[in-house]
Amino acid sequence: MSTSFEARLAAWYAANARDLPWRQPGTGAWSVMVSEFMLQQTPVARVLPAYHEWLRRWPAPAALAAATPADAVRQWGRLGYPRRAIRLHEAAQVMVRRYGGEVPGTLADLRALPGVGSYTAAAVASFAFGQRHPVLDTNVRRVLARLVGGHEQPAGSTASVAETELARSLLPPAESNRAARWSVALMELGALVCTSARPACGQCPVAADCAWRGTGSPAGSPARRQQRYQGSDRQARGAILAALRTAEGPVTKAAIDTAWPDPAQRARALAALTADRLIEDLPDGRIALPGDT
Repeated sequence: MSTSFEARLAAWYAANARDLPWRQPGTGAWSVMVSEFMLQQTPVARVLPAYHEWLRRWPAPAALAAATPADAVRQWGRLGYPRRAIRLHEAAQVMVRRYGGEVPGTLADLRALPGVGSYTAAAVASFAFGQRHPVLDTNVRRVLARLVGGHEQPAGSTASVAETELARSLLPPAESNRAARWSVALMELGALVCTSARPACGQCPVAADCAWRGTGSPAGSPARRQQRYQGSDRQARGAILAALRTAEGPVTKAAIDTAWPDPAQRARALAALTADRLIEDLPDGRIALPGDT
């Protein structure tokens, strides 16, 4: 993309970006990492209060590492996908053991932490350390699919090698220190303007360059229907975890039966929670959050 394209996007971002705490100047790497864990599959509005409370309780990796996994799951509350709390706790312990209680600053070291995939590693390296890496979340993938590829939606559920290389080729040069701003501006454009269902092309600062708009904005494949939550196995897992969080200690299997009455679904939920290391079966037959004995 041209310098003028980058300038238009940067000007739009400066005028329209949301005031989010993890974007503030001087925000530390740990705060950025916590935000990236929480923002996975969870809207910003739900993350904000949880983010502040988490950092108030555990302002550094060492503080979280000293807590129990059960503490992390309880603090995670109802953000959803609570295995993220377990992985973040494990990552904090690794940071204490290997990196002196600090978030590591290289892509390879970040990628080796529990719960840190290619996206999260690139996001932390870019936004916390100012490095030049392609950051491809759902919003960025959609913006680039439309802007460059001429497609309404990106192909597949995860970024391909071709998408990653395209994103890398569009990054401003390393010596300019503009790559992180470019990535977060694309992300914000996808979140606020180039949305999945109703893109506001009239408000887009780079609409004139958009390949998808230039071909008449053709519809692509229909969006995948999200699984209904009500009555799902995911709801059953959430109900069981809620009972354990409220109890603040191990509970009997009778209490778990009360939390979710369907025996077959309850058994599936318990098996999944055990596999994710979110619950433990105690020798006396009770069930507990990990480390909550």
